[in-house]
Amino acid sequence: MVLEGRTFISNRLIQLKEVHYENPEVSFSVELSEAIVILCREMDIPVPLWMKKNTHEFAAFHQTIFFDEQYPDKVKFDKFQIKMLE
Repeated sequence: MVLEGRTFISNRLIQLKEVHYENPEVSFSVELSEAIVILCREMDIPVPLWMKKNTHEFAAFHQTIFFDEQYPDKVKFDKFQIKMLE
């Protein structure tokens, strides 16, 4: 799985990162969760709260957006977008 992460302030891209992660021993959802944690660690941002809307968006479009209210602490960006490239 290749997962791309982007952070934005006022619709302006401020950070872009890709991670390649594969774990054939676990389900897709667990693999996705692990890839998101790695991506957030490499981007030095907190892991967002995954909501039902994120599940629907990711299932339909292979991407989703997290907004600042999905973080327990204050973040320095308006939104975080993840997109599966493979």
